[in-house]
Amino acid sequence: MGRVCRGGNRAGQDRVPTVCPLCDDRGVLAMTSTGRFLDWEGCFNIRELGGLGQVAPGRAVRADALDRLTARGWTALADHGVRTVVDLRNDGEAEADQAPRPAGLRTVRIPLDGIEDREFWDEWWGRPGFGTPAYFRPFLSRFPERVAAVAEAVADAPPGGVAFHCGLGRDRTGIIALVLLRLMGAEPGEIADDHGLSEPRVRAMYAARGRAYDSTEIEEYVAGLGTTVHRLALDTARWLDPEPYLRAGGLSAPVLLRLCRRLG
Repeated sequence: MGRVCRGGNRAGQDRVPTVCPLCDDRGVLAMTSTGRFLDWEGCFNIRELGGLGQVAPGRAVRADALDRLTARGWTALADHGVRTVVDLRNDGEAEADQAPRPAGLRTVRIPLDGIEDREFWDEWWGRPGFGTPAYFRPFLSRFPERVAAVAEAVADAPPGGVAFHCGLGRDRTGIIALVLLRLMGAEPGEIADDHGLSEPRVRAMYAARGRAYDSTEIEEYVAGLGTTVHRLALDTARWLDPEPYLRAGGLSAPVLLRLCRRLG
């Protein structure tokens, strides 16, 4: 099958100096297209994918747990044009909505993890690498059909924008964002920079909820690999060939084409 999605635009880049060891191997916190962040009350880590690669604004939004949105937050989501939510969390993770969801909003639950695969998760669950892109490539290799199921849900959603989320909006959400962005021609560096934008938001989320956030184990884990979080995301994005990957996961050529048209 020909390359139906690749190519296209690079977003402008503005960088803010920092010494955060979790972010960029160049010694800066990647803040590409910070205007993509969406202020939806109740959540902390929501941003547009429009403007990266060939993704059009309003088509796809990545987010943290949307059940924490206030009434104003849900109104902002609806005003942004989102009509479908894809919840990537496992059964039992979701909490009661803090406020009613807008009428007409469709919610699709597709647990991404595949936690029944104990052989895989015994290696990753509860370990520091699980909070980094170190597990992205092993996960993608192990579960192409689960990723393809999410891609199909996005492709076949009713008219309107699609927001997909997990709990923090960083790891499971990051995997899906990586695949969709790569499919739509985003450069690996853009994708790695986008991943790095989540870390300060996750810290702010923990602080706002009065919870401790200790990244020591993650920092030591990544340092032990002789790399950085940014490099791990970059290498995974470079490795992924999205069209053959999604086809191997069971996505048909017509659905793949619909996905590209929906996102672009």
